[in-house]
Amino acid sequence: MPPPVFRFAPSPNGFLHLGHALSALINADLARASGGWLLLRIEDIDAARCRPEFEAAIYEDLAWLGVDWEKPVRRQSEHFSDYRAALDKLDAMGLVYPSFESRAEIAMMVAGREARGPWPRDPDGVPHYPGAAKMLPASERARRMASGEPYALRLDMQSACAQVGPLTWEKSGDGPNGETGTITADPAAWGDVILARKDTPASYHLAVVVDDAAQGVTDVVRGHDLFHATSVHRLLQALLGLPQPRYRHHRLVLDDDGRKLSKSTSATGLRELRASGLEPADIRRAIGLA
Repeated sequence: MPPPVFRFAPSPNGFLHLGHALSALINADLARASGGWLLLRIEDIDAARCRPEFEAAIYEDLAWLGVDWEKPVRRQSEHFSDYRAALDKLDAMGLVYPSFESRAEIAMMVAGREARGPWPRDPDGVPHYPGAAKMLPASERARRMASGEPYALRLDMQSACAQVGPLTWEKSGDGPNGETGTITADPAAWGDVILARKDTPASYHLAVVVDDAAQGVTDVVRGHDLFHATSVHRLLQALLGLPQPRYRHHRLVLDDDGRKLSKSTSATGLRELRASGLEPADIRRAIGLA
């Protein structure tokens, strides 16, 4: 049996913090203990926010922590054609449609729907898409896209689920809910998810399944905040004929207010902790690793 393949996949849109350290070290420890490989992927699709200095800092911080990875590093910005091919395959199956409403317009539509009663929301609390864009004639879709109008490419969730039928995925690990074994997937809970935008070649959902398959990842080990998203990923794997990895969702590192550490909330970076005199062993203790 070939050795297991793990991966750590940060975005270079800020400096790594303790939450990243936990995920990177868990993956590195599991790869080492199993005689497997650890891959590094740079998720830099968002060109507006990703910067070379942040990517350089990722390599520096991981090396300081003692994390080794296989070469070469996969950078998403070098593989846009892979995501386009996946989108084209889903489109040929009749499962992709463009929506043209702005975020503000969608919020107004949701507010109108909720005035009449509850409107479904996904596991992250985001309202399902409320519009009727999938009912637009193909000629009207093509005309509006060709005119340069902004759009989001969405998955027709109802049709997609009907094509593949019931799905499950295998989970192990130490997530706070303790779920292990065979998990029943519920992709419909997410509504018609976005797969790409006019100016973004792939959403996280689409890119992650394409990348994991391309890199031969056998074991996806990531934070418990992505537990429910795994249902969407299993659906896309089934539709695209991609292999199913094993999944493990680990606990999160929380701040004093009980929130997940985030770059957007200016969580203290590893480089700052290093500059303050901390050593890698101190980082391990701080995040509860032996």
